[in-house]
Amino acid sequence: MSPFLLFLLLLALSVAGYFIGQYKALDLAKKAGGTIHLHSRPAYYGALTALWCCLPAFFMFLLWLGFEQSIVTSLMIADLPPEVRSLPPERLNLLVNDIQSLASGNIVSGEVTRQMRVAAAHYVSLQEIGTMITSVIVLFAAAAGMLMVHRHIKPELRARNQVEKVVTGVLIVCSTIAIFTTIGIVLSILYEAVRFFRQVPVADFLFGLEWSPQMAIREDQVGSSGAFGAVPVFAGTILISAIAMMVAAPIGLMSAVFLSEYADKRLRAVAKPLLEILAGVPTVVYGFFAALVVAPMIRNSGAHIGIDVSSESALAAGLVMGVMIIPFVSSLSDDVINAVPQSLRDGAYSVGATRSETIKHVLVPAALPGIVGGLLLAVSRAIGETMIVVMAAGLSANLTANPLQAVTTVTVQIVTLLVGDQEFDSPKTLAAFALGLVLFIGTLFLNIIALTVVRKYRERYE
Repeated sequence: MSPFLLFLLLLALSVAGYFIGQYKALDLAKKAGGTIHLHSRPAYYGALTALWCCLPAFFMFLLWLGFEQSIVTSLMIADLPPEVRSLPPERLNLLVNDIQSLASGNIVSGEVTRQMRVAAAHYVSLQEIGTMITSVIVLFAAAAGMLMVHRHIKPELRARNQVEKVVTGVLIVCSTIAIFTTIGIVLSILYEAVRFFRQVPVADFLFGLEWSPQMAIREDQVGSSGAFGAVPVFAGTILISAIAMMVAAPIGLMSAVFLSEYADKRLRAVAKPLLEILAGVPTVVYGFFAALVVAPMIRNSGAHIGIDVSSESALAAGLVMGVMIIPFVSSLSDDVINAVPQSLRDGAYSVGATRSETIKHVLVPAALPGIVGGLLLAVSRAIGETMIVVMAAGLSANLTANPLQAVTTVTVQIVTLLVGDQEFDSPKTLAAFALGLVLFIGTLFLNIIALTVVRKYRERYE
């Protein structure tokens, strides 16, 4: 039985358990003279039955999925001939990988021997046996949980309290997983970044003005072991993000004000979905548009007035990126402006304020926390964009404030450094983690500033 089919059966059993538990509760209520004699509503008895049917069995199912490969591989290795098991760890791991690839129908690294075919067949049979045993155990646990709760359903059973405890526990587990996932991401980046900083001084990385992570082959190349000054990369990121925000912030905010305060319902029903379509366009499409339309247009316009414009420029990437993130600012700002209580509008109008004065002095300040949140999301989106920069701004790490020149960003360099087969002992590859760590710290700093602004103004208007 495949894992997907087993999951569907487990889900079907849980649904059946819900209706069985609810039916028994209704039957008990009928005999007792009505649902008023039950401690909880019948739906809670059904939910309790479904939870006990699903959760233990689902936990066993996840355990098997997590440890299946290691268990089956260990059993397969134990059945290999002694001379094979005594191979050096590197050769044994390579042989095991070939056997697993052969079992799954993939290409192996070397010649396929009869011994490998036998081991692959044994590996497949162990997988089938393990899946069969797991299916039986999971279905038995689901049925046992359902029957146990069904037997204990009584009018005095505190089903609602137990369901709420289980749901609270599930929410705590989910929150814990999210927290530990974040911690794992930070630690993984930090570990590799520390390895990089052992080879390249922190000051050289943060304040160096030359970025050439390609390891030098000849004596005349920049640096004997590459140049890892990240200032040009950070400057390019800030330049392109600033151009994008200069486009997205005013247009998005004014669009939100128009849609929420000036547009009628029919225009709003058409204009807002059309505006939000921009958020669903793939970034590679924006990249094509920037490379084929915007960049040539800027270059030709500069040539007409005698200005030298690079074929790939920060201005082209920033303009298109700004158009891409307009919906993030517009949609969120529109929602928070509409959420401002009508009493604030009525109060402003009652003292003689015009519509524009009400918007400027009442609505925008009251909605400022949400607007700051939308701008922060837009900034994060701009900093993390890669495809538009690659296609419209280039890969050159130039330290310049001229938007007409080619620049690069942190995310583009991370992708460039990690493309293809890489040695994770090389400063070239480890530099990507150092860039990621600095980018993470910068984004965290922006979040702290935004939360400070939100907290300050939220206290004023509560």
